[in-house]
Amino acid sequence: MANDDRLTMSEMLNSLQHLRLSAATEESPTVPPPPRDTHVNIPPPRDTHINIRPPPRGTHVNIRSPPRDTNVNIPPPRDTHVNIPPPPRDDQPQINSFPVGFFAPSNRQELEMCLQVLFILMTKSENEDDAVPFKDMISNLDITELQGMASLLTSDSDYFLEIAKNRNGSKRLQKLLGKSSDADAFFSAAILSRFFHVMTDKHASHVARQGLQVFDDEKKEAMYEYTLDHALHLARDRYGCIALNETITDLDHPFYRNYLLDIVVHNAHWLSYDDSGNFVVQHVLKLNDLRCTYNIAAKLDGHCVDLASQKYGSYIVERLLETDESRLVVVVELLECNDHKLLRLARGEYGNFVVGKALRLTQEEVMVRPYLLWGLVHKLMRLRSLLGRSRGSNVAAILDSICEALSQ
Repeated sequence: MANDDRLTMSEMLNSLQHLRLSAATEESPTVPPPPRDTHVNIPPPRDTHINIRPPPRGTHVNIRSPPRDTNVNIPPPRDTHVNIPPPPRDDQPQINSFPVGFFAPSNRQELEMCLQVLFILMTKSENEDDAVPFKDMISNLDITELQGMASLLTSDSDYFLEIAKNRNGSKRLQKLLGKSSDADAFFSAAILSRFFHVMTDKHASHVARQGLQVFDDEKKEAMYEYTLDHALHLARDRYGCIALNETITDLDHPFYRNYLLDIVVHNAHWLSYDDSGNFVVQHVLKLNDLRCTYNIAAKLDGHCVDLASQKYGSYIVERLLETDESRLVVVVELLECNDHKLLRLARGEYGNFVVGKALRLTQEEVMVRPYLLWGLVHKLMRLRSLLGRSRGSNVAAILDSICEALSQ
């Protein structure tokens, strides 16, 4: 790294005491109060009593008022705020380059100090006045130094994870990936060592996703294997399901992609009832893969009415209605359920949207499969009087418009 302004290791370590691991705001400078001797002596009012005889009656006396321009200068109160600019920050240390030997500490003390400096550089916001510009720090690193930096960052799995879970740390780790195959080997191993924790964190998961974009094929396939092993656990996690969906979208390896989709399809039943897993099922349905859509419909056959009555389950059933092959599964189940169950669904907070969508879509294909539309209309008309003045009014309005159109 060519840089004439390098610090020595001792200077780097001595400067560490002025830095903080957290981005705490700096205390404002102490403003001294106004000088105590700044005051004005105002004499007290005279207490001399003067007896003045009242003037005789009828005598006019002119009494002058005090001059209007007479005023007394009274100093401001002592707590008056005075705006004093903060002292310059030139006295605070700023590390703008890595010292010679930084990436090869010779003892335990130096190693710990180097790790602390790296943690600050990786996680501190560049919006702060004394933050070190990260991109300038790494712009001149050669391959050996970059590999040394990767070695330090991944020397402890917990240390690496804490940086990856930090918003700034995650972004800066992503910038380091793909620059060197040797450095990527350290990062790949660190990600795999804490794979589930990385993939289930809001910020750390972006590091893994970036690795899947820039790593070589061998490292990518290792991450694919871990994704398959942890797929169902990721699907049930709040952030893991998002990372899994993004992985499915970006995955361009046919074997691993189909394998991962098959895992979701095979477990579509219980995933559809899970608070996070249902988003994965929805995502797979959005891919418009006819094989997956049909197989999911087959897995959910007999459960569509129940799912349609739930908030997120209703989204899955509505997705199934959008494809010809899976629509048949849903509509047939609606036709086979008893009147009480269908009425409760049609008047439900979420089910009314499913029943309404089933009516509209079967009307569009009336020339192809008329028995589906006629079956639904006939079944719902028996319940028409019970659909008004409730959430079922949506279904009643669609039902009335269909009957009017068919009567013309």
